[in-house]
Amino acid sequence: MKTSDIDQIIAEALEQNKPRKHRRPQRSGKISDEKKSQLRLLLNTLFMLGFIVAIALYFLYPNDRTAFFIVGFGAMVIKIVEFILRFLF
Repeated sequence: MKTSDIDQIIAEALEQNKPRKHRRPQRSGKISDEKKSQLRLLLNTLFMLGFIVAIALYFLYPNDRTAFFIVGFGAMVIKIVEFILRFLF
């Protein structure tokens, strides 16, 4: 056997054993990047407005914190949804 034949056999064996990259299947109804950024901007705006309202409620009604907690936790849920959009899609 010649050296070139041995090199060819080694190259073919390495090619067969090469790890293959797995790709995530493409979705046909995928949201475009522009729409995702617009949705994230809207969710961030709602989050900030929600916390401004929550802080106002905290100082306007010092004896009753129920509205503060409801609005504040609602704003946090909006932020969590935005976080999921940013990192999972």
